Amino acid sequence: MIETNSLKGALEIVVRTDPGLVRAKNEDSVFADASHGLAILADGMGGYNAGEVASRMATTLLATRLEAAFAATAAHETDRVTGQPFASRCLAEQIEAVNSAIYNASEHDAKFVGMGTTLVAAVFCDDKVVVAHVGDSRLYRLRGEEFMAITHDHSFLQEQIDHGRISAEEARYSLKRNLLTRAIGVDYQVEAEIHVHSVRPGDVYLLCSDGLYDMVDEAEIQHALEMFGANLELSAMQLIQMANDNGGDDNISVVVVKVLREFPVAGGGLSKFWSWLN
Repeated sequence: MIETNSLKGALEIVVRTDPGLVRAKNEDSVFADASHGLAILADGMGGYNAGEVASRMATTLLATRLEAAFAATAAHETDRVTGQPFASRCLAEQIEAVNSAIYNASEHDAKFVGMGTTLVAAVFCDDKVVVAHVGDSRLYRLRGEEFMAITHDHSFLQEQIDHGRISAEEARYSLKRNLLTRAIGVDYQVEAEIHVHSVRPGDVYLLCSDGLYDMVDEAEIQHALEMFGANLELSAMQLIQMANDNGGDDNISVVVVKVLREFPVAGGGLSKFWSWLN
């Protein structure tokens, strides 16, 4: 069973989503469950209502599948094949299953042709966070005075930045900033990018759609998280308000996670020792 006791009182999570000032509907979808250490955000795209369907399928199906999987095998358990937490392999497999479900739905219903979604998901377990993402929805970490994205966009512009063809500032104002190189449900297969990071008490993690960071500078996002860090409700509301004050061109979604204390698994030190020996 998942080690819910180790997470009890360890995380505070606030979720907010807003249609913005321009879009007629909200195609973002968010999910969070502090007791299971789960946070998921998706930004849908394609066709009338189809983006909304894709993002909702992504968050709902992934949350359901992850909770079922972690009920059988704890997220922190070391995978014998990869040496990583079970959550890493589980995220890869379940995101692939969600991708197939969305792709098949678009193939069999004309209303959903071409639908897809970005996805960023975080699983907190044993003083770590396992992060999976597809597309350009992001996860940021505020640790002390350091604020940084710990996801790397799967987008045309990010590839241009990586190859030195444009600067990050030029990319910010490019008309091509929403061209994705990877998304959920667009092809019959997809590979999520997955990494494991250590977690410290006091860390603040921000999952967000591009409706936030396209409208608000990262320095301003950091400032808002620092200023309202003691009140996550206010920080989430402030981030959305800032995006709307700057035009609100897209749907805006945020999941703000604050680490209140360490959450090691009981006996985790011994299990890690035996894992290291093997």
